Amino acid sequence: MTTMAKKKILLNAFNMNAVGHINHGLWTHPRDRSAHYTDLDYWTNLAQTLERGKFDGIFLADIVGVYDVYQGGPGTPLRDAVQIPINDPALIVPAMAHVTKHIGFGVTANLTYEPPYLFARRMSTLDHLTKGRVGWNIVTGYLDSAARGMGLAQQVSHDDRYDRADDYMDVVYKLWEQSWEDDAVVRDREARVFSQPGKVHRIKHAGPYYSIDAIHLSEPSLQRTPVLYQAGSSARGVDFAARHAECVFIGGQNKALTRSIVDDIRSRAVRFGRAPDDIKIFVGITVVVDRTEKAAQEKFDEYRRYASAEGGLAHFSSSTGIDFAEYALDEPISYVKTNSMQSAVEAISSRSTTGVWTKRKVLEQMQLGGRTKPFVGSPQQVADELQSWLDEAGVDGFNLTRTVMPESFEDFVDLVVPELQNRGIYKTDYDPAPTLREKLFGAGRARLPDEHAGAQYRLRAKALA
Repeated sequence: MTTMAKKKILLNAFNMNAVGHINHGLWTHPRDRSAHYTDLDYWTNLAQTLERGKFDGIFLADIVGVYDVYQGGPGTPLRDAVQIPINDPALIVPAMAHVTKHIGFGVTANLTYEPPYLFARRMSTLDHLTKGRVGWNIVTGYLDSAARGMGLAQQVSHDDRYDRADDYMDVVYKLWEQSWEDDAVVRDREARVFSQPGKVHRIKHAGPYYSIDAIHLSEPSLQRTPVLYQAGSSARGVDFAARHAECVFIGGQNKALTRSIVDDIRSRAVRFGRAPDDIKIFVGITVVVDRTEKAAQEKFDEYRRYASAEGGLAHFSSSTGIDFAEYALDEPISYVKTNSMQSAVEAISSRSTTGVWTKRKVLEQMQLGGRTKPFVGSPQQVADELQSWLDEAGVDGFNLTRTVMPESFEDFVDLVVPELQNRGIYKTDYDPAPTLREKLFGAGRARLPDEHAGAQYRLRAKALA
């Protein structure tokens, strides 16, 4: 009788090239080093720590614009370093890749403001420099402050952003998958031929939003198309993810609700001709761990003294487009249609399926300055909780949010990872295959699978050969 192999947990470190990310205010903790985010050593040391813990990736969030909805301006975010100041996430990746061999890098980039021709080159460059270990977290943006910074009067409407995004994806797929044939580059010194012109093709695209007539500027990288991440959870966002995403990041409020979201995403993927397991689904978590439950609770209580619930409220105001400063503590939050995160608005407004929401209820969630309720406990207790999410919610892994830096990641690597490995639900070594896509989906899958929407352009490229 054969026993079925246990499903292995996938892990990303969830971070941002900024002082504050999700758990606001903790930069004031005396052991926190997040204010050193402008130093390359800060990032290279982190990458080496996470590779020691066999993490699959470093998921780098990003935001364009500032949070200026709360109290009508950016005062609280500026005081509390609520994702401001913030630097470009892509520029730190080559340094981290240089000191590691296996860990992947998910880079957030806002396609609303990134011309696809230049963006495609940037991601190909990163895929070359990381030797195939890069992914792209596709976002469309939701801040009016970003739109104004880019010269627009206001943000593009929610569903229109996704319509533009579909057209954008067709452009970059063509550039990555169709412009250069696999054997276009020959590097023949004697014949003085680097690339064979007949195997490099101009991409002509005339879509509803984007038009190009150009050759992709980069030669093919190991993955061609980076691993595709997406985090939209509105109905339109989930459809977009089901067509394009290979990894989906969701914020799980509870296991039953998360299970329904997971099942919905996978069923929609099937309708797009994909297999259910062609998408890896990650849920966001915050962990405070120590050797005993008592020590972990003491650490959590210590962290709470430095957290900023108001910083979290300012962040959430811009995420929803609702100024929570205008609400009394126990006043029910009304549904207001905004161009911000529609799923976030529905989750905490009069449309919520989880009961009446008030500002007090939102604040109660922000124990560490963010809306993710932390897991607090011993390594065994944390492992129990992670395993239950895998079994009951059907997720594939977790995006681990930082608290005190780098302590929180070091604690997880030193305490939780060995426990997960002992249970057989976490790898003891990396897959030797070089690319991020292969490490997530198996050797031989460095490129998009044929069933993926982007692969149609690769198949057309083969027809041109």
